Amino acid sequence: MNEFITKDQKLFLFLNHLGSEKFDAFWILVSDKWIWIPFYAILLLILARGFKLKSFLFILLFIALGITISDQLAGIFKHSIARLRPVHEPILDGLVREVKGGGQYSFYSAHASNSFFIATYLSILLKPKYDWFPYFLFIWAGFVSYSRIYLGVHYPLDILYGGLVGFLLGGLFANLTKKAIG
Repeated sequence: MNEFITKDQKLFLFLNHLGSEKFDAFWILVSDKWIWIPFYAILLLILARGFKLKSFLFILLFIALGITISDQLAGIFKHSIARLRPVHEPILDGLVREVKGGGQYSFYSAHASNSFFIATYLSILLKPKYDWFPYFLFIWAGFVSYSRIYLGVHYPLDILYGGLVGFLLGGLFANLTKKAIG
């Protein structure tokens, strides 16, 4: 297990050190949840135009429930597993390119889980109407997820696991939504 953690730390350092001060502000914005409000508004508009009111309301409910579960599960895992963020890991002291700190624990990434939940959920619901849409959403989720490594607050495994949880929850909730709205 220690060898696995060591490889994760080495991959983190490699990816984290790809950064440059001239790009720091960009990645801070990518990681900021509030910057995406216009993007979320566009997604809601697409959903509102693509579904009847009752279906749209069910979709909003399932999105809210899914993101809440995704986010809360990440918090439970973080405090149960208690893996220190790279910026707090004594072994990596002085090696991490820290752009913006975070809380104490890192496993797993709620940013990755939530963004991959949205990407998966909306891809399943909207693919029949917009076949290009899933590519865009998964690229967006990948950017948000990578930003967490760039900023020095998550390891690659935190991102991978968070993305997997979000993907699975997104698929589950999309299928529940399809059953609910017919």
